[in-house]
Amino acid sequence: MSNFATTRWSLVVAAAKDSSPQARAALAELCGSYWYAVYAFVRRRGERMEDAKDLTQEFFARLLEKDYLETADRERGRFRTFLLSAVSHFLSNEHERARAQKRGGSAITLSLDFERGEERYRQEPADPWTAEKIFDRRWALTLLDEAVAQLKQDYADSGKVALFSEIKVFLTGNSGAPAYETSAARLAMSPGAVKVAVHRLRQKYRESLRQLIAQTVAADEDIESELHILLSALRGT
Repeated sequence: MSNFATTRWSLVVAAAKDSSPQARAALAELCGSYWYAVYAFVRRRGERMEDAKDLTQEFFARLLEKDYLETADRERGRFRTFLLSAVSHFLSNEHERARAQKRGGSAITLSLDFERGEERYRQEPADPWTAEKIFDRRWALTLLDEAVAQLKQDYADSGKVALFSEIKVFLTGNSGAPAYETSAARLAMSPGAVKVAVHRLRQKYRESLRQLIAQTVAADEDIESELHILLSALRGT
């Protein structure tokens, strides 16, 4: 959870007009985290796999250029909505000219695992979800995955890998989770101690989610509403 302040979307946009290397690096970090939502959006818009790969790469190459980023306004929205609007506009323009031209020379390039991305896309719901709905759903799932990854690293740094591996299943509230007594026996802890550990894990999980969201919104007061929107996207509402 280091670099929290330096990767906030508000700081990225504020520094964009000066072509700040720090802002551009922060933007690349955000794009690297959420690129799959863009790829899934492009695929759901009807593009073939190879075209979607090229279009996604082209989109991010342009996004990481100064002039494109300057169209963002931190007072008007969030990184999620900016990115969706930007890729929608990009695709509309691309349909009017030759596609997938290879670009080069960008100050920052992203290494995107399109093979894994396509495997993930093939597991998306088969029902007729809109491209926008798929975008928000994948954004939310990426957020949850990153929060868990951060927690795993935090527990590893504290020498508590075994504890995390055992109790992470309690994060979802899944009925298939073991009883506290079962986990206690495996960890050589009391059930009460396991219950306390799970409570702390859930607190850290919520804080991790909030910190990740804070990187993509303009102000702290937007965090809760963004969290609500993303959780609704996961529920399909």
